[in-house]
Order: sequence, then structure tokens, then C-alpha cells
Amino acid sequence: MKKILLVLLTLGSLQLTAQKDRQREQIKIKVSELEKKVIAWRRDIHEHPELGNREFRTAELVAKHLQSLGLEVKTGVGKTGVVGLLKGSLPGPVVALRADMDALPVYEKNDLPFASKVETEYNGQKTGVMHACGHDTHVAMLMGVAEILTSMKKELKGSVKFIFQPAEEGAPKGEEGGAELMVKEGVLENPKVDAVFGLHISSGYAVGTITYRPGGEMAGVNDMKITVTGKPSHGAAPWMSVDPIVVSAQIINSLQTVVSRNVNITENPAIVTVGAIHGGNRGNIIPEQVEMLGTVRTLSANDEKLVLKRVNEIVTKTAEAAGASVKVELPYSSHYPVTFNNIELTNKMLPSLQKSAGANNVIVIPPHTGSEDFSFFAEKVPGLFLFLGGMPKGVDPKNAPSHHTPGFMIDESGMPLGMITLCNLVVDYANLTTKK
Repeated sequence: MKKILLVLLTLGSLQLTAQKDRQREQIKIKVSELEKKVIAWRRDIHEHPELGNREFRTAELVAKHLQSLGLEVKTGVGKTGVVGLLKGSLPGPVVALRADMDALPVYEKNDLPFASKVETEYNGQKTGVMHACGHDTHVAMLMGVAEILTSMKKELKGSVKFIFQPAEEGAPKGEEGGAELMVKEGVLENPKVDAVFGLHISSGYAVGTITYRPGGEMAGVNDMKITVTGKPSHGAAPWMSVDPIVVSAQIINSLQTVVSRNVNITENPAIVTVGAIHGGNRGNIIPEQVEMLGTVRTLSANDEKLVLKRVNEIVTKTAEAAGASVKVELPYSSHYPVTFNNIELTNKMLPSLQKSAGANNVIVIPPHTGSEDFSFFAEKVPGLFLFLGGMPKGVDPKNAPSHHTPGFMIDESGMPLGMITLCNLVVDYANLTTKK
């Protein structure tokens, strides 16, 4: 009897493996068939970029495509977001896939037939608009993934939510937006999402690679504003003042000890940066007030608590010792949590990544001190966020055009792997979590 059971189990396992292999091959074929269409979408979106909470044309393009596939589609989610729901024919989990849609206030300098020539006003200044971070590729890839998975509906276990998110780079001043607002509006509910996956194309990693990090992958970020108020005087009589410029200089220098003396940098990096300082208008006048703007970045909740505490203590006590008053706003206008890859989910899906890209092309990377509002999704449900290689093979990463710059460019030949990976993650997760 035991031998019969063992044979049956072995046969069942072989059948499941064969089914997975068939599905992966089917996905590869469909990606190949769609590649030109997806690249055309990407180029169209690139040529017509839109800033956060203003992605009207992009959202319309996405919504029309999802509707043409017969999906349940909601628009206006989190301002301009679009959510499509695909219900598979077989029971299973609910998986969310996310793509961000917004561009940046940057003039493009690339000599491309589809380069952006869009101009607008941002923060009271005239500026160009450019997809300088690859979000155009994310949208196009997820549109392709929606088409592929819809074509596999009859054999698809569970449901898939396609989340096209606005304002990942931050909402305009005075507005809510991004993943935080979508979560607040219930994007992970009805039906409740069991796991969420996202990827970001990178000009710093070679085409054909998938990079990731279990646990804290990208930094949590808090922006800060420090306002130091002293006593003004003539520059020739500084003894009559409480000089806020000198106090600010002392604060800036002392803040550098937070990372070097308070954070255990053998475990996680952290950053405290003052990026702007404004005070005074003449060389012979000591002003009354100085304002500083900066950013604080950490890779764990404990480090964030420690760093915020020390920043407040150092700023307050330094000003107090000089006889000045100070106001610390931390966070000042925005806060993103740590982008945390659920360790159990990451380990579970690693074979899927390796099947998609090849084991040698799936690489664990150090943590990023950049931030991502995908973190708001991954706070609520288990999440896995990946980086997709978009740098031409053979290019020195040091010479690759950086994200958020006028010369940013990616190699479109990396996009098919992105689609294959997202499709495999959905199918494999459903197979792993659905009871047989």
C-alpha cells in the first residue's frame, strides 16, 4: 500500500512539474508575440509623460486596454490610478501586481525619435517632463502581463489585481497621492490581496538580470525641516546677536555623528543629510532666522526610531546651548516606510525567479538608500520588490546614465524578462499556495 501511495505521489509531482513547465513555455511564447506591442506602448508613454496625480492620458490608455481584455476596471483610484481585476477559472489566492505611472520634472536630453518634448509648470517654475526613472516601461510591461494572464484565464488559479499607481515620486504639494492613498482607499481589499509583487527597471544592472534583497531592501525616508531662530544684529557687532547661522553650522556638523556614532552600520546603513540651507541676504547683517531642509533614511524600524530621536535631541540641545530657539519638523511633508521584502515570501519565490532569468542571473544586492512607496503595499500584505536589469550588457555601471537625470536611458531588450518574471510569480505563487 505504501509503495502504491509513493508511486501516486511521485506521478502527481511529475504531472505538476510538467504543468508548470508547460505554463512557463506558454508564457515565453506569448511574451515574444507581444514584445513589439509592449515596446510601442512604452515609447508612446515615454513621448507623452505626465507628473504625479496628473497621469490622465496614461490612465486612459491603461483603462481602455484592461477593458478590452474584459477585466473589471476601476478608474480614479488614488486620484488617477487604475485597477484591473482578473478572476481565474480555478480557486486560488489573490495576487497584486503594481506598476507606477508618473514622470519627473526633468528636461530630456536624449536624441530619440520618441523623446519627450513636454513642458509644464512645477512648483512655480517652467520645466520639462520626462520618464527619467523607467515608469513608462513598468506600465507597458504590466499592460502586457495583463493580456498574457487573461489569455490563460481558464487555467489560472485565483485572481490578479493589476495596480497602475500614480505619484510614486510624490504627490504635488498640498495633495495626497501614491501608494499610501491607494491603500487608504482600499486597493488591497475586495477581494483581499494575499501577496503583492513589483519590479523596477534599473539602468545600473545589466539586461537579463534580476536583483533583490530579503528583508530591508530600500530605505524608509523622512524629510525634515529645521528652523533656527536667533537674535539679529549688525554684522560688525556679532556680540549683540544670537547668530542662527553659526548655530545651524554647529547643528549640521553634529548631525553627522548620528550615523558615525549612534547607528550600528555593520547591520544597516543610515543617512542624515542636510541638502539646503537658507538664511540672510547681506554679508554685514546677521539674520534672525535660518531654515534647513534635509532627508533621513534608515533600513529598519528600530534604526528609524533611534535616528529620529537623536536628530531631535542634537538639534534641540545645540540650539538651546547657544541661546537660540528651534523648530524641528521630522517628517516635514513626507514619509515612506522601509521597503521590506517578506523573507518567507522571498524564499518561496526564489525558484520562480531563477526559472525566469536563470540561476546565475538572480543576484542578491546590498540595500538601497533610495526609497519606494511600494513599501505602503508591503506594510499591509507580504510583498516582494525586484530590480530588473535595463543596462546594455558590457556597459560599465559607473558610466550608465543615472535615474532622475536628463540622460537616463534603458535598454528595451530587458523588458521581456520583466513580463516573464511577473507572469511566473503569479502562476507559481498560486500553484504553491493552492491546496491540491
